[in-house]
Amino acid sequence: MSATASPIANSSGSVTNQAIQVLQGPYITNTYGGGIQCQGATLNITPYATGTASAQKPWEDYWDSPVYNMIDADDDGVPDNPGQILYYTPNRTGQKDNYNLSLGVSATWSKPLDKKAQEQCKQAVETQIKLQEQTIANKRLDFEIARLKNCGTLLKEGISFHPKSPYYAICADVVVKGKNAITPHNHEISSKVSLKNVSTSSQSLKDLNLSVGVID
Repeated sequence: MSATASPIANSSGSVTNQAIQVLQGPYITNTYGGGIQCQGATLNITPYATGTASAQKPWEDYWDSPVYNMIDADDDGVPDNPGQILYYTPNRTGQKDNYNLSLGVSATWSKPLDKKAQEQCKQAVETQIKLQEQTIANKRLDFEIARLKNCGTLLKEGISFHPKSPYYAICADVVVKGKNAITPHNHEISSKVSLKNVSTSSQSLKDLNLSVGVID
């Protein structure tokens, strides 16, 4: 007596792997001039969408399964009409298309760990901003002094823009003493009267009266 076992197992399938790769970018770098650059915390938000589609061709919804004539009237173990198809029965194939859509978002947050260096960089930024503001103020002062000097020179020479000119306002606030503005001052008036002048005036008045009398 002998027994032989021959097990056979078959399996089939497919696996689809999808991965989302998130690449961390560099830190955000702010430049303030003078070679000063500071890096800050960075937040990266990455939305993504993935999809798959699988289909089988040709498309068949059903397949016809034949039903054979298995009648054995003489009981000899053999069908009387072997291979005779009586009819067909429809059977679903189970064939279908597969679609998949995945939506998602990924986020990463990065922050420099050297806090002391970050504070020093911020102090350098504040100093650089103050330096730039002072430079602008100096340029403004140079401009105003040059405007005052040139406008004053032109006003002394009697040259100015017409009041209706759009450029009249350039020198409108420039004052040149003794030219377009009177300097406050005092004049002394003498109250002494010369006796000689008074005598001369009296004699002239007397002559005048006599002349008037002769005419009458």
